[in-house]
Amino acid sequence: MKMGDPEEAAEHGRRLILHNFLSFQECKELEFIHKSNCTVGYRPHVFSTTLSHLIATNSAHLIMPFVPIRERLKEKVEEFFGCQYELFVEFTGLISWSRGSSIGWHSDDNRPYLKQRDFAAVCYLNSYGNDFRGGLFHFQDGDPATIVPSGGITDGERLTLALWFSRDATYDEDAKLITLLSKNFLHDNAPELCLPFPASSNMYWFSPDQASSDQQLGFDICWARLHVLGYDLLFHQDKSYCSNISKLLMEPLRLTRGDELFEHEFINILHALQVVQFYCWKAPDFKSAKVEETTTVVLSQSQRERLVCLKSLFAKDVCLVDSVFSNVTFVGSAQHSFNWVDFRIAIAKWEDYVRKLHRELVMSLPHWRTQQSIFNASLDEK
Repeated sequence: MKMGDPEEAAEHGRRLILHNFLSFQECKELEFIHKSNCTVGYRPHVFSTTLSHLIATNSAHLIMPFVPIRERLKEKVEEFFGCQYELFVEFTGLISWSRGSSIGWHSDDNRPYLKQRDFAAVCYLNSYGNDFRGGLFHFQDGDPATIVPSGGITDGERLTLALWFSRDATYDEDAKLITLLSKNFLHDNAPELCLPFPASSNMYWFSPDQASSDQQLGFDICWARLHVLGYDLLFHQDKSYCSNISKLLMEPLRLTRGDELFEHEFINILHALQVVQFYCWKAPDFKSAKVEETTTVVLSQSQRERLVCLKSLFAKDVCLVDSVFSNVTFVGSAQHSFNWVDFRIAIAKWEDYVRKLHRELVMSLPHWRTQQSIFNASLDEK
């Protein structure tokens, strides 16, 4: 990690650049969270994951990996800019920029409803040249004037963790999140294995015209993220006649790959997507583990026909899906190393991961309520 001098920061536009602030595994975990939960974003070809959205979709446990990172970032900002104990986290979000996305000159407080923002922090979670190409991040003044990675994406997907800080306590994100957690999820009899619950389908519908949610154009991003990794989905009953995407997102399903149908049933598409993205994150850890063969069946002709019909519901333009989401190097590698035995291990490991984070959240929430602040409670696991 490299830090500058505060006086130098003041002279050069008051900015601080920290190298290797997050570990590789922290970046990969946040990537998993984003790619298995994101919705369409606030600009064309941009996707976002907010902490409130995680809570609303029964994935509140996934806020836990953010907790120590938010603390460390806030401490660095307060230390470097000389405002110890003055700041509140105003907003936390994962934001990805795909092919065709860009943004012009702007400041992050350039709207009346954003004037409370005093400081911004952006953590780059993947690599320019390997995960995406295109664009440079420019400042209008100060040094350095240009930073790679940045916007104006021509290939792949650039992923960032963005935080804004305010001196105004009325904009404290923590208080709002604690209220949501207290109201919606953590009851004494809540199950440890929290299965995700999809939001409204329009939040997952990508349209070439982002101002429109017209489902005659575009595609569902949950289905699309499965598709670019080589998966299709098949519902237990024939749903090819159903045109209600919101209903389909909630239906139990099984995954297919090539001409094979996997035996395991997922509660809904978000459940399947979380396990698939978890497998992408953790697959290298499963190579030494061997279990009995996993059962798959060969797709019948009628099942193949149902897959084609379902594809036409979830994606009006498959070429657009490939253009927006495909990263040839990564996808090719993931497909080459795939096997169903490792994937079955991933299901069990994902369940362990969810239970662990859920326990941490249940143990932390009483402390957060007392302090009205989200922090790393450093509780011993019980």
